Amino acid sequence: MTNFYEMHQFDDEGYRKLFSYQSWRLAILNYIDELEIDNIAYVEAHALTDEAFVLLNGNAILYFAEVDNLDIISFHSVHLEPQKIYRIPKGIFHTHTLSKDAKLLIIEEENTSYDNSPRIYLDDQTKLMLKQRFMEENHVPTTLARQL
Repeated sequence: MTNFYEMHQFDDEGYRKLFSYQSWRLAILNYIDELEIDNIAYVEAHALTDEAFVLLNGNAILYFAEVDNLDIISFHSVHLEPQKIYRIPKGIFHTHTLSKDAKLLIIEEENTSYDNSPRIYLDDQTKLMLKQRFMEENHVPTTLARQL
């Protein structure tokens, strides 16, 4: 009998490749505590390919690092809307935060790896910059933000 389709699902925490087709990989990223704003340790860029995200469930924010000579100058962000495709061009340093019920579909080249995805590790100053961007994106009042 012919298989007319395959069904893929991933509901555990973290990232899992679902399948590849030719040069493309489809994966799911679910909430994982390392993507809590206080736990983010780095931003990364993909040197060889664009990457696309589709929010399937929950809430997610993409953060983009404006970089000069591998120094982070500032962060920009976008709160993802469900069922819309967000394409990150190659070479753009980025990271994300996810709500506990978030599920992201990720589309990227199959050969995307640590070897071709440089990282910039965050120091105390850039962690603070990222957290401030998080507070702005989530509309946290300045007085409350100082307490966090």
